[in-house]
Amino acid sequence: MEPRLLHSVTDSVATVVIRHPAKRNAMTAAMWRALPPLLDALAADPAVRVLVLTGEGGTFCAGADIAALQDGAEETQGLAVAAEEALAAFPKPTLAVVRGHCVGGGTQLAAACDLRFAQEDALFGVTPARLGVVYPASATRRLVALVGPATAKYLLFSGESIDARRALRTGLVDEVLPEGELDGRVAEFTRVLVSRSQLTQAAAKEFADGRTDRDAYWAAQARASGDTAEGAAAFLQRRRPRFTWSAPTSG
Repeated sequence: MEPRLLHSVTDSVATVVIRHPAKRNAMTAAMWRALPPLLDALAADPAVRVLVLTGEGGTFCAGADIAALQDGAEETQGLAVAAEEALAAFPKPTLAVVRGHCVGGGTQLAAACDLRFAQEDALFGVTPARLGVVYPASATRRLVALVGPATAKYLLFSGESIDARRALRTGLVDEVLPEGELDGRVAEFTRVLVSRSQLTQAAAKEFADGRTDRDAYWAAQARASGDTAEGAAAFLQRRRPRFTWSAPTSG
């Protein structure tokens, strides 16, 4: 099967699937290149409220296709960084769903998501030291923010893999599920995200990612939308809120 990114939208959840079964879902240059415009299109779709990133079959992503590194490591790394940054900048909640190997560029992509749910068999590794590659500064900072300097250095210096339970302890993943339970939990959790205020989520994502200069903007958005009043009324009336604010479809 041709290496490619698959995508679908169901019940306001967009799912992007990494498919390259011959190489454990390793990302080719074409796949890295395809991800940013795909994310732009999904971000602009008002039907999309949550994004799920996963791999086809029993593995998430084995990183960059090593053949591509031989052909041009700097170009491939540039494409990977652009894809990572596009994923990190996606304006709606993002969730990486990880089974099996999540290595190198796979961990780079997973770390760029807002949250990570993993199956118990997941293995995480950051492997540039095995290849003589300098890990990008953006990816390094993101990894440090998730797991702290010591664990980031352990992963980067050694290139060794850690299992899902250790990843959970270090903060690299948010939930670990037994085999057979991951899909159900993801479906349950994405339903929760879809039901919540997009206004709150968008502002919280900006603030959590370090942009703290737009308090006035978000306060104005809250006033104009009426979502705060609706949330309070729904709580008092013991009903589900009907939030109206939605993320801009451009810009």
